[in-house]
Order: sequence, then structure tokens, then C-alpha cells
Amino acid sequence: MKERTLGLVMSELANVTAAKKSSLSWRRQRVVSRWIGFARLAILLTFAASMLPSSVRAQVPTYEVTPEDSSIKFDVESSVPIKGTFSQWTAMMTFKSADVTTGVLEIKIQADSVDTGSGMKNGKLKGKDFFDVKRAPQITFVSTKVVQTGEDTFELDGDFTIRGVTKKEQLALKVNGKGTGSGFITGTMAFDRKDYGMNSNIPFIKIANRVEVNVDLKWKKVGGPPLVFQK
Repeated sequence: MKERTLGLVMSELANVTAAKKSSLSWRRQRVVSRWIGFARLAILLTFAASMLPSSVRAQVPTYEVTPEDSSIKFDVESSVPIKGTFSQWTAMMTFKSADVTTGVLEIKIQADSVDTGSGMKNGKLKGKDFFDVKRAPQITFVSTKVVQTGEDTFELDGDFTIRGVTKKEQLALKVNGKGTGSGFITGTMAFDRKDYGMNSNIPFIKIANRVEVNVDLKWKKVGGPPLVFQK
């Protein structure tokens, strides 16, 4: 009798255990099924977003600068005129939002592309006393702050780097074509060459310390919403 009772108890326990296992298995399958459904939905949404036109996806204004229609020049007072241009450079304008003051202007110049019209002057400027192009091949400016000073004028504070030395400088800009699809940005920045370790002169030429850089950038709008100006 005891053996029969024990058998019945063991049988009931086995049934309960099997029922619990079945319930856990069903729950796991339900969770897995839900995750598969979420994954499929995420894939569909990603695919749908990728099919939207770039103008719809763009959330910030997008611009590009065309170097072939632009120029970067410099001028320094001296006993013999020294003016020059750079033939190899890139410029980018990016924005975090439609607010024009969120913009960042980044200019990268290949220092050895300098051209003054004189082989002697070019060679001296590329040397270690001036640009030192072998050690520091790039001249760069990256804006860190944009302040609108007038209807179409701006002041850009930024990090200016030449011959491997970086200091804060300011670029004053004027925008032509505001509110349209293309235009020009003209700007001027002046710096003291001795602040960057350029202490020498060119033989037989006395050079002033102040160097003026002039940018003339042709821009066009590529996509995104229009910029919002403060004035």
C-alpha cells in the first residue's frame, strides 16, 4: 500500500515538473518571437529611411566650396613686394543645426603649393625659417566660434596652425549671396609671423612682421533646410 501511494506521489510530481517545463518553454518561445518581430521592424524602418531622398533625410544645411572658383592669398609688407597664392587646399563648411552660428569653417592648405611668382622667394618660404614644409606640410584654420556682426558679416575665432605652431586667430568674413543657392565668402585674417617662429628675413629683403591672409571662397548649397541668420 505504501509503495502504491509513493508511486502515485512520484507520478504527480513528474506531471507537475513536466507542466512547468512546458510553461517555461512556451514563455521562452514567446520572448524569442517578440524579439524577432522587433528586429524585423527595425530592419524595415532602416530600409525605408534609406529609400528617402537625401533632401528629406538631411536635417542640417549642407554646403560645399569649389576650389577651382576660389582663392587663398597672402600679402606681407616688405622692401620688395611679397604676395602669393596657394594652389592646393580644401575648405569645408559644416553646421550642427540651421543656426548659422553653429557653423564650422575648416581650411587645409598644402604649404609647398605656395607661389609668389619667384622661384627664389618660393624656395625660401618653403624652408625651415618660414613654412618648414618638410616638417609641417599643412597650414590649417579651424573655426571654434562664429559671431554675426552685421547683416552679412561675421567674425570667426579659430585655431590657426602654421609650421606646427597653433594659436588663436580671428577671421573676418563677408557673405555674398545670403539666402540663395550659391555665392562667395570673402575674408581677411592678419597674424604676426614671429608668433609662429618665423623670425628671419629673405636675403636682401626686409620683411614686416604682419602677414595678411585673404580668402575668396565660392560656395553652393547642396541640401538641407535654409540657414537662420541672427540679423
